[in-house]
Amino acid sequence: MLHRREQTKRDVRNPRDLAAGGFYNEGVRILLFSGKGGVGKTSLAAATGLKLAGLGYRTLVMSVDPAHSLADSFDLDTDLFPAQTTDPLAINDRLSIFELNIQKEIKRHWQEISGYITSVLRTTGLGSVEAEELAILPGMEELSAMMYINQYRREQRYDAVVLDAAPTAESMRFISMPTTLDWYMRHIFPFQRNLVKAVRPIANRVVPFELPTDSYFANIRSLFEKLEGVDELMEDPRVTSVRLVTNAEKMVLRETQRAFVYFSLHGITVDAIIVNRILPSDVTDEWFSEWQISQRKIFGEIEEYFAPVPVKRVPLFRHEVVGAPRLTELGDVLYPGAEDPLAVTRTEKPYTFEKRDGLYEVRLRVPFTTKGEIALFKKGDELVVEVGTLRRHIGLPRSMAALTPVRAKLESPFLRIELKEMS
Repeated sequence: MLHRREQTKRDVRNPRDLAAGGFYNEGVRILLFSGKGGVGKTSLAAATGLKLAGLGYRTLVMSVDPAHSLADSFDLDTDLFPAQTTDPLAINDRLSIFELNIQKEIKRHWQEISGYITSVLRTTGLGSVEAEELAILPGMEELSAMMYINQYRREQRYDAVVLDAAPTAESMRFISMPTTLDWYMRHIFPFQRNLVKAVRPIANRVVPFELPTDSYFANIRSLFEKLEGVDELMEDPRVTSVRLVTNAEKMVLRETQRAFVYFSLHGITVDAIIVNRILPSDVTDEWFSEWQISQRKIFGEIEEYFAPVPVKRVPLFRHEVVGAPRLTELGDVLYPGAEDPLAVTRTEKPYTFEKRDGLYEVRLRVPFTTKGEIALFKKGDELVVEVGTLRRHIGLPRSMAALTPVRAKLESPFLRIELKEMS
C-alpha cells in the first residue's frame, strides 16, 4: 500500500484541507484528548492512534498524564520504557507511543533550574531526596511535552500527534503554558536577570544560599527558544483540535462544560464531544433501567449544550478495552467507515477581532456563562477576561492596544467587548 502522504499528493484530497478547497498541507496535526479522570480518554486516544496508523499516517500517541496508563492500554510491559531513553516506543511501522517521564526530562532540559532549586531547598533543612522531589515544579511536564511537539513538528517526523492529556485541571495548565511563559519572558525575565546580576556579589555574602548563576537564566532562555511557535500551533484549528471525552453523568457533564469554556478562552478549538460508555439499547436487564433513562436524558442535554459541535456516542463494551485488537475495535466504532480522524471539521476561532461602525470589538466565545461570572479589565496592551476563577490574557493587535473597553454585552454563547479611543 502507498504511504498515505504519497497517495494524497497524487490524487486524494486530504480532509484537513477540504474546508479551504486545497490539497495536502505538509505538517503535523495535533489531536488533544481531555476530560475528567476515569472517563476513558486514554483508551480513546490509543484507539485513535491505531486508526490513524491503519490509514497510513505516521502517528505518535503521547501521554502527558503523570499517572501514565498508555502502555497499560496497549497491554505492554512497562519495562519496555527503559530509564535511559527518551525515544518513543514503536508499536508498528506507523505507530509509536511515548510516556513522558519527568525525571528523564529534568536531566535533559531542566538540569540548571532543578539543581538550583534543590540547593536552595537543602538550606531549609530538607534532605536531598525531599529537595529533589520538591524541585519538580508545576508545569515542567507540560512544557517538556510542548518542546517535544515543537521538535517533532520541525523534524516532520510524524503526520499526527495524539495527546492523552491529564485530567481537566492539568490540561488547562498544559494549554496555558506557552502564554504564561511568553508573559514571563517579556515582563519578568529581563528585570529579574539584571537585578540578580547587580546584587549577586553582595547578596551571596549575606544570604544563606547563592543567587542563581548566569547558566540558570541561560537554561530558561534555551527552554523558551525551544518552545517558540508552539502557541501558534495550539491555537491554529487546522493544526490542533481538542476532543473532550465525557460520560453521560451529570457530574462529569458539568466538568466537561467548564473545560469547553477554558479551551475557548485559550483560543483552542474543540471539534468533538465524545460520550463514552453508553449502555447499549439491547441491554434489557431491569437492573440497568434507571441508568439507561438517566443516560438518555444526559445525552440529550449534551447534544443541546454543545451544538453545533458534533457529539459522538461510544457504547460500553462487553469486555475491558485493553490490547491492540480491542483498541482497533474501539477505533472502528469511534470513526466508522471511511471517516478520517484527522479531518478538520471546525475552524471557528473562540475569539475574534473586528471593527464595526468605527468601534473595535473583541468577540469571545464563552458558552455556559452568566453575566455574574464575567469580569474584565485592560492592562497595558492586553485585555484581561475573568470567567469564574480563570483569567485569560488576550494580547491586542497594535491598532487596538491603546483603546479602552467601554462596553461588554453577553449574547450567548458570545461575549462582545467594545473598545474605543478615549479623548
